[in-house]
Amino acid sequence: MNRIFDEIQNNIQIINKIVISDPLDKKYVKKIEIRPINLKGQIYLQTEHVENNKAFHKNLNLQEFENFTNEISTKYKQILLIMQGEDISFFINPNGGIKRKCLSNNIKTVKIQTHNKDKNYILQEGEKIPALVDLGIFNKDYKIINSKYDKFKQINKFIELVDDVFKNYKKDSITILDFGCGKSYLTFILYYYFTFKRKINAQIVGYDLKQDVVENCNTIAKKYNYANLHFQVSDITKEKERFENIDMIVTLHACDTATDYALYYGIKYGVKNIFSVPCCQHQVNQSIKKGGDFDILLQDGLIKERFSALLTDSIRIKLLRECGYSVDAIEFVDFTHSPKNLMIRANKTERKIKPNLVDIENLLNQYKIQQQLFILLKNNI
Repeated sequence: MNRIFDEIQNNIQIINKIVISDPLDKKYVKKIEIRPINLKGQIYLQTEHVENNKAFHKNLNLQEFENFTNEISTKYKQILLIMQGEDISFFINPNGGIKRKCLSNNIKTVKIQTHNKDKNYILQEGEKIPALVDLGIFNKDYKIINSKYDKFKQINKFIELVDDVFKNYKKDSITILDFGCGKSYLTFILYYYFTFKRKINAQIVGYDLKQDVVENCNTIAKKYNYANLHFQVSDITKEKERFENIDMIVTLHACDTATDYALYYGIKYGVKNIFSVPCCQHQVNQSIKKGGDFDILLQDGLIKERFSALLTDSIRIKLLRECGYSVDAIEFVDFTHSPKNLMIRANKTERKIKPNLVDIENLLNQYKIQQQLFILLKNNI
């Protein structure tokens, strides 16, 4: 197959399309189409095949494509190169022999399609962001790894949501608490954004239950020389140390009622900004009983689970608004590809002494629902 690959490599600039067909076995797809594309100034070969009426794509650099051609030579009988001015067909016999045939065509010019990402991201390729290297999104030269563009976009989406709120921030320092921080890659990137992009003196504390996770995060922060980023072992359901001023709370995938305790902490201390991606909303799902117009949504387990999750977040948003927050619900899929894709973004806009909990209480009583943020607010505010 080196003969075929060499011809492809030598003529890459004038190849319009490559078609691989005539499989040796019915288990292989009938046809694979390939086009050269330009990604960040480098030529890749994009493969496309159809299975069950769905198209599947993969981008291969030249080295990967050479391995690919060696593999398909044992599975297909024909490879057609459609190029500027001529078509070249390669016929492969079972013994590995190759017959080459040329026919002229009317293709006068070939333009390689560009798939570059032109969006002006807040975080840019080439920036020395060590967390993106450790995540495998940047290589050691701080260039985006081709297969990681989606994750790169997702991380930028998170930073854009933060930047929407803080782009006009005038103070020279900021204090942020991250509840249920886990491995904390977004926490490291948040620190980078404020400290190096915005030139704001950021003090960030991450809390997690796991001692080994916290130790590892502190080791990484030290390796990055992130002097004001610290991690502590802490239970989100218990009282935390009191900072004089907290500008922002982050809680990404804090499980079940842990989200409620984080939101309550923010409400209790009047935290200006809250960014929360709830996860695993079991409490409402386990306690809800039939009792009203929504009973039809409680008959099937999967629908009940999804309805309970939406209801949980709707209650949280209503309670935040009752406590003086402006709230929006945003579609957000983070780089862990979690199916939980809703972010609650809240901004404190007014001071309310006593929230009105009557409407929510009536709803909870109607369906016998237990909801932790409501319980905390009713018992303590």
